[in-house]
Parts: sequence; C-alpha cells; structure tokens
Amino acid sequence: MAAPLDYHTIYEIFTRFREAEPEPKGELEHLNAFTLLVAVALSAQATDAGVNKATRRLFPVADTPEKMLELGEEGVIEHIRTIGLYRNKAKNVIKLSRILVEEHGGVVPSSRAALQALPGVGRKTANVVLNMWWKFPAQAVDTHIFRLANRTGIAPGRDVVAVERAIEDRVPVEFQLHAHHWMILHGRYVCKARKPLCPTCLIRDLCAYEEKTL
Repeated sequence: MAAPLDYHTIYEIFTRFREAEPEPKGELEHLNAFTLLVAVALSAQATDAGVNKATRRLFPVADTPEKMLELGEEGVIEHIRTIGLYRNKAKNVIKLSRILVEEHGGVVPSSRAALQALPGVGRKTANVVLNMWWKFPAQAVDTHIFRLANRTGIAPGRDVVAVERAIEDRVPVEFQLHAHHWMILHGRYVCKARKPLCPTCLIRDLCAYEEKTL
C-alpha cells in the first residue's frame, strides 16, 4: 500500500484522465436500468465481454422484470450458461425480478439500500447502477480499482469500503462522477496486476508505486 498522495497530485492525475477520455463509459451493454442491473449482477466473477456475449441474446427477449419472469429460471439459464455460477445467478435474476414487480411496480429503485436488498446485488453492484444510470457519484470498488487506489496512493485502504470512502474523501468533487470509470479502465488495461504498463502510463511520474516497470 503506497502512502497517500497529496491533493495537487491527485488533481493532476484526474485532470490527465479527463483529458485522455472526457466521457468514459462502462463496458457492460444494456438497454435500460433493469438490464444494467442484471448485467452488473451477472458480471460478478466474470468478464464484461463474457457477460455481453450472453446478454446480447437475453436482453432482446427479456428487457423488463415482467418479461424475465415469463422467461423463467430455466430460460435464463439457457441464455447465460457460458457465465460462471450461471445457475445461482439465474435464480437471483428471477428473484430480483419478482421483487421489482411485487414491491417496486417493475421499476428499478434509485436507492442504494433498496438495490442492496435485491438478491445477488451487493454494494458494488448498487453503486455501478447508481453511477451509470442515475449519474450519481457513487464509487464501485472492484479488484482493478482496489489495486490502482492502493498501488498509486490515490485512495489507499485495507478493504473495498475503506477505498470507496477514500475516493469520496480524496478525489476532487469535479472528478467524482467519472472517477469510477477512469480508475477501472486504467486498472484493467494499464495498471495491470502482474505486468503494469508503466512505460506507457500517463500518470507514471505522479504514481507512488515503488515497483514500476520502467
């Protein structure tokens, strides 16, 4: 875990992220709030590319909780069989669809607590939905962001909640909305776990990582 960076260094890091990609986008394909929720829930322990491959067939036939319930658990399984833990995920998708219909009128709630009350939806999933659909500056911390935050010194923390709080506390407010996407994309494609691409990293001179591959 690197020492925390100062305000001016963090500001410069996110300024560079913004200049390189002013409007970063999530890589999970979706049609509406419901399909985004399902896609994020399916992405646990799976790649976005793998989820997209499965949902390209699923979402055209089940883009609402009602249609998902009509498809049924076995129908969902047939579409997501290529995704890890597909049986349990299909069960959760049907359960959350039923709750959305029975308790929320078929509408995805915009409350973190209400989202987390749905089967298969944890804090990270709720934060992704809040950020991507409602443009709320929620910070969903996955393995890429956790690694990047600690390795660089942007937002050190011993667990994902601590890193989430550190991002909220330390990243200047004008960068909060897109901080999640900038960090996840940088962690996924540049600041990789085993062989970080330090020589081509746009923040290599600002990063506190001591084992840079320069």
